[in-house]
Amino acid sequence: MSETAVAPPPPRGTDGDVVIDVEGLTKSFGGRVVVRDLTMRVRRGLIYGFLGPNGSGKTTTIRMLCGLLRPDRGRGTCLGFDILTESEAIKRRVGYMTQRFSLYADLSIRENLEFVARVHGMADPRGQARAAIERLGLSGRADQLSGTLSGGWKQRLALGACILPGPQLLLLDEPTAGVDPKARRDFWDEIHALARDGMTVLVSTHYMDEAERCHELAYIAYGRLLTQGTVEEVVARSGLVTWTVTGPELGRLAAMLKGRDGVDMVAPFGAALHVSGRAEDRLEAAIRPLREAGAWTWRRGEPTLEDVFIHLMSDSRDNFSTGPQ
Repeated sequence: MSETAVAPPPPRGTDGDVVIDVEGLTKSFGGRVVVRDLTMRVRRGLIYGFLGPNGSGKTTTIRMLCGLLRPDRGRGTCLGFDILTESEAIKRRVGYMTQRFSLYADLSIRENLEFVARVHGMADPRGQARAAIERLGLSGRADQLSGTLSGGWKQRLALGACILPGPQLLLLDEPTAGVDPKARRDFWDEIHALARDGMTVLVSTHYMDEAERCHELAYIAYGRLLTQGTVEEVVARSGLVTWTVTGPELGRLAAMLKGRDGVDMVAPFGAALHVSGRAEDRLEAAIRPLREAGAWTWRRGEPTLEDVFIHLMSDSRDNFSTGPQ
C-alpha cells in the first residue's frame, strides 16, 4: 500500500449504522444490462470507494442510489428511505457532485454559492456563502467568474456547493478526473475532514492511490460487482501470489510468460514487471526455468491493489460485447 493509505475504519457497527443497503439492483439501456444484480452496504461515517473502468456502471449505480434513476429490478434503502418509493426524500438529503462542472460559468464563486443557498431555502444565503468560501480557502477568489477557474479550483467550488446545504450523504462521481496531483491531495484532505465530522462519502474513482485512501471499497466491472471490503480484505481475498521482475528486455519476458499455465497476470509497472498467479505451485513451475536462467532479478512481493484489479478485469466480460451474456 502507498504512503497515502489511511488508518482502518472504526469497528463495524449495527444495522442502524448502515446508510446504503441495496440488493439485486439491475438496470438496462437499449437492451444492454449496464448494472447487473448489484448488492452493497455502506456504513455511516465511511469513505466508500467505488472503483471500475469507464463504462462499468458506476455512474448508473450512483444515480439509482440517490433517486435520480429507477432500477429495473432490485430494492433497497438510502438514508433509511426506500429508493423506489421515497426518492424525493433521498434527493433532499444527498449531495451529488457530477463528473462535469455543473455550476454557472458566468457567475462568480460567491454568486454561485449564494444561488445554491437560496435554492435550498437556507437562511442568510450571503452569510452561508461567505462561510463556505472561507472554509474552502476561496476568499481571494470570491468575485472571480467560475468559468475562468482552473480544474482544481472548480473542483473545490463544486464540493463547496454540494456540502453547503448540509447533506447526510455525499456522492462524488469521479470528482478528480483531469485534476493535478496537488489539487487531488487537497481535495482528499477535505473529504477526510468531512468524514471525521460524521458525513458518509461514496466516491467513484479509477485512481489506485485514491482507492487506498478509502475506508472500504467496491470494484465493479461491466455492470457486475466483483469484490468489496477494506483494501487489506480485497487484496487477501484475491489469492494472488506476485513476483516483481527487473532486468533487460522485459517486453520479451512478458511475451514468454503470457499464456503459460499458472501465470494469471503479467503487467508492466514502471521499470519492472509484475507476474501473478492464484496457484503458487503452478506459478512456481511456470517461472522457475526463467528464474534459473539468471537474465532477470526476481523478487517475491505482496500483490498491490492494482494487481488485483487488473486480474479481476482479465476475468470479466464486456457487457457490450457480442455473444451470450
